[in-house]
Amino acid sequence: MSLLEWGVELLLVGLLCATIPFALRLERQLGALRRDRAALEGSAVDFGEAARQAEATLLRLRAAAEGAGRQVAERVAVAEPVRDDLRYLVERAEAMADRLDALVRNARPLAAAQDGPAIATAAMLAPGPEAASQAERDLLRALRLGR
Repeated sequence: MSLLEWGVELLLVGLLCATIPFALRLERQLGALRRDRAALEGSAVDFGEAARQAEATLLRLRAAAEGAGRQVAERVAVAEPVRDDLRYLVERAEAMADRLDALVRNARPLAAAQDGPAIATAAMLAPGPEAASQAERDLLRALRLGR
């Protein structure tokens, strides 16, 4: 063997010795990657199951929301006529209260006169064009009988 062959072989041995730490580090990293790969595959299976459960829950939630929406719509449909009736009754009550207020204001000066109480009561109880509804006529009749 010549000196050149010995030099090349020593250089080769030196390079191989320098490569050993890199190979050991690479082997450790590959082992960690294999372990992480198994954990990752397990996580992927768990993630897929969680996604399926989330979809099923979302479908149930959507169905519950639609059912609640239908119930609310039904109740609103039932409540609208009642609201309209109440609005009509309030309007009628306001009109009747205004008429009653006007009658009371007109009756006060009459009550102040000498024979005021009898005239004021008669004026208030006399049926006029204002007593249009049956309820008003019944009220006036009850007030006359109560005198």
